[in-house]
Amino acid sequence: MPREKMQIIVCGGTSCNGNNGEAVIDNIRLELEANALENDIRVVRSGCFGLCTMGPIVKIMPGDTIYTKVTPDDAHEIVSEHIMKGRKVERLLYKDPEGKKPLTTEKELTSHKKQIRIALRNCGIINPENIEDAIAHKGYEALATVLTELKPQDVIRIIKDSGLRGRGGGGFPTGLKWEIAYKNKSDEKYVVCNADEGDPGAFMDRSVLEGDPHAVLEAMIICGYAIEAHNGLIYIRAEYPLAVARLKSAIQQARDYGLLGKDILGTGFDFDIDIRYGAGAFVCGEETALIHSMEGLRGEPTVKPPFPAESGFRGKPTNVNNVETFACISPIILKGAAWFAGIGTEKSKGTKVFALAGKINNVGLIEVPMGITLREVIFEIGGGIRKGKKFKAAQTGGPSGGCLTEKHLDLPIDFDNLTAAGSMMGSGGLIVMDEDDCMVSVAKFFLDFTVEESCGKCSPCRIGNKRLHELLEHITKGKGTLADLDRLKNMSLVIKDTSLCGLGQSSPNPVLSTLTNFRDEYEAHVTLKKCPAGKCKDLMEYFIISANCVGCTACARVCPVGAITGERKEPHLINPSICIKCGACMEKCKFDAIIIQ
Repeated sequence: MPREKMQIIVCGGTSCNGNNGEAVIDNIRLELEANALENDIRVVRSGCFGLCTMGPIVKIMPGDTIYTKVTPDDAHEIVSEHIMKGRKVERLLYKDPEGKKPLTTEKELTSHKKQIRIALRNCGIINPENIEDAIAHKGYEALATVLTELKPQDVIRIIKDSGLRGRGGGGFPTGLKWEIAYKNKSDEKYVVCNADEGDPGAFMDRSVLEGDPHAVLEAMIICGYAIEAHNGLIYIRAEYPLAVARLKSAIQQARDYGLLGKDILGTGFDFDIDIRYGAGAFVCGEETALIHSMEGLRGEPTVKPPFPAESGFRGKPTNVNNVETFACISPIILKGAAWFAGIGTEKSKGTKVFALAGKINNVGLIEVPMGITLREVIFEIGGGIRKGKKFKAAQTGGPSGGCLTEKHLDLPIDFDNLTAAGSMMGSGGLIVMDEDDCMVSVAKFFLDFTVEESCGKCSPCRIGNKRLHELLEHITKGKGTLADLDRLKNMSLVIKDTSLCGLGQSSPNPVLSTLTNFRDEYEAHVTLKKCPAGKCKDLMEYFIISANCVGCTACARVCPVGAITGERKEPHLINPSICIKCGACMEKCKFDAIIIQ
């Protein structure tokens, strides 16, 4: 292939940027200049590839060669060997978790074989800061079709027929939501993009905005045309600086190209978009709280009805969808409702983006068809559990979701199945846990987050979750009783039934799901006063096995409180009344003489 047709694509997402990704790009450009190739080979700063633990990622096209964990110093070898001599740099090629031979192309990656990229279709391919790149990959083509060939009712019908449901967590039918907003007549309407992604371990929406912001802008304009709105707002948390910067750039470029603003594409349709910033309040992911925040009010939810489609921003009909939902719109328009409806399950159409995190080999971003099983996601796409540990649970739906266990591994993942299993789809966070995780502590961790993020408006959430957290604190400190387990369940059910918004109604899910699926762990904490996973400090005791101890004194030297005593070359002892259970001694011991009882 002639060099002038080659591209070097470097991941420019937040994860890779935080690992010297920018320096990799700079050094590659310097190497190309040093060899007089800067005008022949295009260097593209793209969005996220999805292989977040393997970054920075460099992809050479044509050929789809993927290089992983690239450092700035590797730029010379990539240019001198691959670009100039046509020889792949084998030491940088991706190696699967099982240690097989290096994979030479992206298509060989196990993590990619079952993925269908719709929302992420251009992430890792285009330069998100160049509108011409987006246009070259069908960007704004759907908008042109809508404005020149379809009526608002036609657009709504297509979205309804596709079966697309909101990807923000609620799963409400998108076309129906648009139809309600369309039917509510008003002199002014609004289209709102919810980019307030607050789940721990979730980075789906951020990656879409960083990798393909024009997909969201185009969809918002299409939605505006469909519901007869002329104003769009993107509510995004301020701690997404890269996503914000690329959104701002994309908005300005779209205006410059006549794709945003007055008389779009000469059709007479006007639509413009503004950005509003959130301060990181989790509750503002709920659409009414989000709207109040944009209005300069306290971010608290209100009772529905009225729904935002009836009375939303400034009391006007408002349609709210999240980033991933909007990212699916243009392909549906271009390929048809039947195409999208042909992917997924009967009641959950299309694909879902998940952020894989936790004790899994392939941490990163994936997009899979609805109906795929948890087993396929974790053990095929995710590459299995790190360090060969045993799978224990997967938390889906963020802090409001539940923990799925081994018995759920063959459960098809969709809205209804996850709800029936005591969890939820949520925005798409998926945190994997292994045998070393304490499920009581996991429930306490997520509840701690919910307590901190509660807006405090309703008593069940404000007070009830605090009491739940206190009960879990007692249990993890060995002060709980069997009666406390009944209190946990009863209080959780009351909170679910009486809270005002989705945050409070789903907040007890981690407690209920772990209590149901791991009751033996809870009982061990309250009856035996032991933590089976050895994670709850108050229930742990470090002990030295005298037969294994050689008296090297290494453990005593690192103990910060002097809890370990003993003569050199003699077995040592740990004083449990002094020990702070920091684990430093166990890390230092080379003879497996220290255990946790």
